Amino acid sequence: MMLDIKNKLIIGTAPDSWGVWFPEDPKQTPWERFLDEVAESGYKTIELGPYGYLPTDPSRLADELAARDLNVCAGTVFTAFHRGLDGSAAAWDEAWEPARRVAELTAAMGGEHIVVIPAMWRDDVTGEAVEDEQLSAGGWDALFQGHDRLGKILAEDFGLKQQFHSHADSHVCAQDDIERFLQHTDPAFTNLCLDTGHAEYGGASSLELISNHPERIGYLHLKQIDPVVLAKVRESNMTWAAANKAGVMVEPPNGLPDLRAVIEAVEALDKPVYGIVEQDMYPVIDFSVPMPIAKRTAAHLLSCGSRTRVR
Repeated sequence: MMLDIKNKLIIGTAPDSWGVWFPEDPKQTPWERFLDEVAESGYKTIELGPYGYLPTDPSRLADELAARDLNVCAGTVFTAFHRGLDGSAAAWDEAWEPARRVAELTAAMGGEHIVVIPAMWRDDVTGEAVEDEQLSAGGWDALFQGHDRLGKILAEDFGLKQQFHSHADSHVCAQDDIERFLQHTDPAFTNLCLDTGHAEYGGASSLELISNHPERIGYLHLKQIDPVVLAKVRESNMTWAAANKAGVMVEPPNGLPDLRAVIEAVEALDKPVYGIVEQDMYPVIDFSVPMPIAKRTAAHLLSCGSRTRVR
């Protein structure tokens, strides 16, 4: 039965919670198993994950989802608009074609959002810096302009909302970075996918961001960080990939931030918001691991709020 979602937090999940980072990888849960286990775990809503992991033919994907009573809320794209500071079109061209494909599939599946993740400043595997860790003023301007341009096209051509995802090892990670990004982007086209884990990783407060920018909270990724492991990550200057292998992501409710407090704050915004469980688990050595965690996490999150539902 379809639930009335007015003014509710809608809990869903993503391929990431089954260890999926890439379109194809033998270390990842096969897509058929992912969809089967999502449904078995009690979720109704998913993100598409990396383009090409799930079937990209709209008719086939619609059939696979319908067979399991699942729906899509969002797709994900990756951008590096800050690299267009010289006025060249390369940064836009590199982002737009994959974004267009994701937007078309997301819209065809009835999704409402595109989660947009900025490029990282250092290689996720080697740890080598591929650019300066700090953005120049021109780089910031290019970042702002690129996202507003993308958000405008997504809204006008596809009816989709852009939700910017601050990310570990990117230029928008800490509290000041996120605040600056929101200050200089247009809320009509660019809002925040508040990832509670990445915010905590970067030293940002999810509760302060909700309090300071209630109108900009358009979407949630719900996850937690192990503070003990995070201290080791910072001490050793680990990359994001190395931090994940070290166990920096932890199953709720065993880490930070307090998701009960986050959910209560979002419910108080009095608007429907998707809260997508996204526990980074790549690589998954044992494919039997993700589903029990997904079930326990759903049960915990549904206990946290008075108006929190799966759909």
